[in-house]
Amino acid sequence: MRDHIVIKGARENNLKNIDVEIPRDALVVMTGLSGSGKSSLAFDTIFAEGQRRYMESLSSYARQFLGQMDKPDVDSIDGMSPAISIDQKTTSKNPRSTVGTVTEIYDYLRLLWARVGVPHCPKCGKEIRRQTVDQIVDQIAALPQATRVQILAPVIRARKGEHQKVFDDARRGGYVRVRVDGSIYDLTETITLDKNRKHNIEIVVDRVVIRPDQNRRLTDAVEIASALSGGLVLADIPEEKREILFSQNYACEDCGVSIEELTPRMFSFNNPFGACPTCTGLGTQLKVDPELVIPNKSVSLLDGAICASGWNNVRGDGISRMYFEALSKKYHFSLRDPVEKLSKEVMDVILYGTKGEKLELQYDQPRGKGVLYQAFEGVIPNLERRYKETQSDGVREELEGCMSECPCPSCGGKRLRRESLAVTVGGLSISDYCEKSVVDALDFVDKLTLTEQQMRIGERILKEIKNRLGFLRSVGLEYLTLSRASATLSGGESQRIRLATQIGSSLMGVLYILDEPSIGLHQRDNDKLLATLKRLRDLGNTLIVVEHDEETIRNADWVIDIGPGAGEHGGE
Repeated sequence: MRDHIVIKGARENNLKNIDVEIPRDALVVMTGLSGSGKSSLAFDTIFAEGQRRYMESLSSYARQFLGQMDKPDVDSIDGMSPAISIDQKTTSKNPRSTVGTVTEIYDYLRLLWARVGVPHCPKCGKEIRRQTVDQIVDQIAALPQATRVQILAPVIRARKGEHQKVFDDARRGGYVRVRVDGSIYDLTETITLDKNRKHNIEIVVDRVVIRPDQNRRLTDAVEIASALSGGLVLADIPEEKREILFSQNYACEDCGVSIEELTPRMFSFNNPFGACPTCTGLGTQLKVDPELVIPNKSVSLLDGAICASGWNNVRGDGISRMYFEALSKKYHFSLRDPVEKLSKEVMDVILYGTKGEKLELQYDQPRGKGVLYQAFEGVIPNLERRYKETQSDGVREELEGCMSECPCPSCGGKRLRRESLAVTVGGLSISDYCEKSVVDALDFVDKLTLTEQQMRIGERILKEIKNRLGFLRSVGLEYLTLSRASATLSGGESQRIRLATQIGSSLMGVLYILDEPSIGLHQRDNDKLLATLKRLRDLGNTLIVVEHDEETIRNADWVIDIGPGAGEHGGE
């Protein structure tokens, strides 16, 4: 195998037809003034050619999804390896992306909590255990007399496919109806599902009216539903538009709360089975902010104190003027007074409405004069309702000007549904663990005491978690928390996270190209970073590092200095 990467006639950007030989399996630093051509050689020439050749090895079908890369302006490059670029421009702006998900540590945590986690009741906090058929029947029988209940067996839950075998098995079992994605179907008809979408399928086992003489029938239905679904029973109460999910797996006897068998998807905030239903796993909600609705309290309502869309033209003869005149008459305040002089009671009525109490609205329009009696919704509820109902992106964007992000009221910013947050390992929920810094998270894992059976199950998982947390510490990121949003990371932090992830993948024979990995790093952490780079090299990889840092240059196996100047004076 060739022991050098040989580049001949590189002319990309300001490079002056240069020939370079770069040793393989070495730490190579490219240095020089800003604008001298370092990135042109490293990224626009070497990386671009490595990527292009890899793309050409794929089928034409695969290439159409990846897009074509232009050939760099170079005569030839020999001795290339598959190239991976770790630059500072690849931080994900996705609000769902966190340090834990980017490093894949969170995937191992989900597995750990699903396999050795201890479930607790989300209401009373008591440890909960498996529920028997008798306990499920007792809870359904406790519903008001004459209540109609449909007993369903959830056989498919959020799984892709056409599921024809499920329908065939149900027909052979003598069942008449199924509920698919909320709609009831007769099994005599042909049911066609989109195989690329996730579906929920429940077999209708029986329809029971709650009466003392129906307990035997109810018990039979619950037993059958549980056997069909593997322990789950769904009681649908159509009159109340309410469903109760029972589980033979886990339930709290005191509160009657059931949770299904613990699975990794229960702990994923990117999956509907784990995500908080209020914020859909984002941890935050856009709420109308009173400070943005009325930014200047020294202005009167008549002069436009309210800046929100639809409420900022009180001087006109629109509906907002009609409401405010009625409010001022009922609550005895002047529309000409600065907002800061109005009482708290008046401000609460303006912002949050009259809570059903009706106002006397005087209208004078071309169609005639008259009086209406109507409750006032309030500026903030009105804006929130319009934001939910509008189909217009323009209106939504305008209303967002009065909104700010705040923690979700249901999950407190923890992203997961309450049943998932009630499962603990070592006394901590998965969300509490992710709030710890890398150093504290490592310390927690080291001190974690598990039973012999739990240790057998979790040993391999814990080893992977410790390794990956150790890689983050080795690149000087021991202060980060796993719950930190990746959009808030600096360029240097995101680059070092990707570096730690690459160490974890243990690849050999790869060409890594890095863009100033020491940027934003304190001098004392530079040694950790250099040790990490050397570790990647020692695995059998070639590293090309574009860098100005003196210590990194001194530790290089090979230095390429590009210059002598910048722009047209560089490239040699």
